[in-house]
Amino acid sequence: MHTELTWADPRVSAALCEVREQKPLIHCLTNIVVAQFTANVLLAVGASPAMVENAQESAQFTESAAAVLVNLGTLSAEREVAMRAAAAAADGHGRPWVLDPVGVGALHHRTGFAAELLEQRPTVVRGNASEVMSLAGSEAAGRGVDTLADSDEAIASATLLAHARNCVVAVSGKVDYVTDGTDVVAVPGGSALMTRLTGTGCALGAAIAAFVAVDNDVLFAAAAASALFKVAGERAASGNPGPGTFAVCLMDELGALSDSAKPLPA
Repeated sequence: MHTELTWADPRVSAALCEVREQKPLIHCLTNIVVAQFTANVLLAVGASPAMVENAQESAQFTESAAAVLVNLGTLSAEREVAMRAAAAAADGHGRPWVLDPVGVGALHHRTGFAAELLEQRPTVVRGNASEVMSLAGSEAAGRGVDTLADSDEAIASATLLAHARNCVVAVSGKVDYVTDGTDVVAVPGGSALMTRLTGTGCALGAAIAAFVAVDNDVLFAAAAASALFKVAGERAASGNPGPGTFAVCLMDELGALSDSAKPLPA
């Protein structure tokens, strides 16, 4: 079944209110290019970020977190050990966790590493079309971290991967598609400027972790986080800013949407 979700659905702002109310601690093992941006996005939506990436502490810290993000953007030998430990701890302690398989399909080592992490049962896999298609075993066109495929081309692969791994798969693109292997939710909107700003997809993965930390309906929670990003991107682009100004506007809009989602006082 295909449905559509946008910010206009009051359930999305209600989910955002829940994030702001609970302030979930999100353990982010992410890439060095986007760490600060990701942390600020989580603060803007009302969550609490932490970047504990060393192999000696990542598993222990996972026990204290509400959810975990594992982003493969800039791998190193120590990061891989930390990611294995955090993913295993999340699986073992029942913490939801998000796998962002950056660059999978384009590079052999990280493709194998992502397949290994899949064995630790991620709650959500979030990637672009090429990454998702590659994880599902399909031929995919990619160039480094960029995809040469449209998100709708990955729906079948996403559905297959979600069903096989008993998880939710979120495909980012002009339209985001989120599936649990049975139902597919389309999330339209956003702005082309989001593709000219590094880290938007990575930060979306962190936002998804925040939403699934407070909502047991993983399919809806992942789609709601996408809907939040789409409307924030649209609003940030409304004044025709350049990429640098857009980055600031996007953060402002995420914060403004968070503020507007707070319940009115009695």
